[in-house]
Amino acid sequence: MNSVSDEASLLVKLIEAYADRPDPRSVAVVGNQPLGPDEQRAKAIDSCDVVFRVNGYVCDEPGAAPTVGCRTHVVVFNRALRATKWVFSNYRSKLYLMVEPGRLHWEPEDIPQWWPPDLGFVPVPNREVTLPLSRAMGLSSREEAAWATTGTMAAWIARTSFPHAELVLSGFSFVDNPNQTSWQHAAGDSCIVGPEHRIALEGRLLESWTRTGNTKLLR
Repeated sequence: MNSVSDEASLLVKLIEAYADRPDPRSVAVVGNQPLGPDEQRAKAIDSCDVVFRVNGYVCDEPGAAPTVGCRTHVVVFNRALRATKWVFSNYRSKLYLMVEPGRLHWEPEDIPQWWPPDLGFVPVPNREVTLPLSRAMGLSSREEAAWATTGTMAAWIARTSFPHAELVLSGFSFVDNPNQTSWQHAAGDSCIVGPEHRIALEGRLLESWTRTGNTKLLR
């Protein structure tokens, strides 16, 4: 896998600005799979220099059993976001990255009406993220309305932005269950797996990273 291009260096610099340190040595990406309590998992996530969370994510509550940690530096979301109370908590301290692969085919560019008027976000360029990720999975997203889930896009941004960092992945149910047609979210809601997604290919890609020596998947 190649690291990000010079064109994408601005995105890397933005992420570094919100991370605990420049050139992060450890990065966590937390998907929205419901997970049971695990203190070691929560500590591993919260100890990373930068933590990505996805769409309507959850964080550990004070006094509750540690599960997925509570720190968040980067929020990766799409226009179908079902915002939880954690999404906009302390929003001035987070970087918001909006993925919009549907712009390759049909998605409008309107800002969601419910978005806070004083909060900016950064659209993620399809040329720099969606299309290279699709090629890595064997998809042709320009010709076919098929692309990765927001969680895998967040993982791809993290991995390609900081290729030498230790990457911690958690909350990706399709790695173990690639044939599911619907899924539960950690926030308690559920939905179908969108017809634009090929989650078996996504799971295969993420699982392959765990054999590189600097990526681990915490179940």
